[in-house]
Amino acid sequence: MERIPVKNILILFTTALIWGVAFVAQQVSMNYIGPFAFVAIRYIMGALVLISVIIFLNKSKAIKFYINKETLVGGLLCGVILFAGSSLQQIGIQTTTVAKAGFITALYIIIVPILGIFLKKTVGGKVWIAVFIAAVGLYLLTMNGQFYLGKGDTLLFVCAIVYSLHILCIDYYIPKADAITMSCIQFIVAGVLGTGSMFSFETLPSMELLNAAMLPLLYTGILSTGVAYTIQIIGQKGVNPTVASLILSLESVISAVAAWLLINQVMTGREILGAGLMFAAIVLVQLPNKVRQRKLQQEVV
Repeated sequence: MERIPVKNILILFTTALIWGVAFVAQQVSMNYIGPFAFVAIRYIMGALVLISVIIFLNKSKAIKFYINKETLVGGLLCGVILFAGSSLQQIGIQTTTVAKAGFITALYIIIVPILGIFLKKTVGGKVWIAVFIAAVGLYLLTMNGQFYLGKGDTLLFVCAIVYSLHILCIDYYIPKADAITMSCIQFIVAGVLGTGSMFSFETLPSMELLNAAMLPLLYTGILSTGVAYTIQIIGQKGVNPTVASLILSLESVISAVAAWLLINQVMTGREILGAGLMFAAIVLVQLPNKVRQRKLQQEVV
């Protein structure tokens, strides 16, 4: 497997960083508004941010945007998948613990390579070892009690499968699509579906409740959605989806570190060991494949 460009690593890590901190915002906002209202507002905000960026860059002629079949279809499919995953996550979080939510949601690091097999994605032995190490690390980091699957846990497990499909969908369409335009389309679709679900299944939040939830909504809408999901598409271009999922799974490590730094939650030795294993898994994926290098050298000679 070829090594990932440093630029892609930094972009995907930045995505994980934003998502990790956003987990706190997601929890806070659920104290004031329903899950579908949260999904609707965050993705509408994200779409407005990207539309503004597209208009500005088009006027300055800095970047030329386009919509082809892959961009449109990819955006529509990713939007539907994104709405489903986000809704399942927000509903599931309400009836389970934060530790279980973090572990179960991030199971996409295991699900992605398994699903990738059916899409004829090549996954080397080194990556499988890294997936196992990351899974063990994630367990040590987040699971401090007994493990059992309740209603919320089950929803979050389905959410992990859906997020895995989102990663693979991006991997399939992004080589021939415009990244920013595709991202904007997926936000519009997710926002529309969230709005329809909010009107159908929830009591509309009052202005007082919306104002109380505004700060976490702004963070998740602008940074976690408008910025992070867009740069995820950019950073994932040309990167094996299994490796991308491993880097993105660092959001769980970042969540724990953010809680430690921002609200003085001291990490236990078990949690530190888990975080270290996850970073080790990422480093392992980046190590050069000596067998592959030897074959390439022999071909050159």
